[in-house]
Amino acid sequence: MKNDTEMIEPPKNREPRAWSGEIPLTSFYTAGAGGQIFLHALKTQGKLIGTRCSPCEQVYLPARSFCERCFAELVEQVEVKRTGKLVSYTFCHADHNGARLRRPVALALIQLEGATTLLLHRLLGVSDPGEVKIGSRVETVIKPKAKRHGTILDIEGFRILQ
Repeated sequence: MKNDTEMIEPPKNREPRAWSGEIPLTSFYTAGAGGQIFLHALKTQGKLIGTRCSPCEQVYLPARSFCERCFAELVEQVEVKRTGKLVSYTFCHADHNGARLRRPVALALIQLEGATTLLLHRLLGVSDPGEVKIGSRVETVIKPKAKRHGTILDIEGFRILQ
């Protein structure tokens, strides 16, 4: 019998094999119970709903089912304001496939008033990094009700307030 420190060798005369072709895979992602609260309120009412953990004094946005710090169940729902501040940003010059974009896309981390977590999304109306300043006030731009589908893309992005 082998002990825990000995390596187990693969059987001899067994070369690795590869098959050409494609394997059709599909998947279904759910946002979970907390995420569904957030997405339903966003789609139907245009509201940003988070959940509060009283012991940790955290407000999670999007809503979560449990606290990531103390693991308490989160049942208290709170509406978070559409305004907040820009915490960080970057400009993307390539799409998700690596192809060069004609114009860079600005992405921002935003802390909305009433939330203690950050939300990542597009920064609208910005094409030059010189136009962006950390700490700037921003507002959430939500699509008109007829164009919402119950996804995070129901938020068009964030616009810098002057």
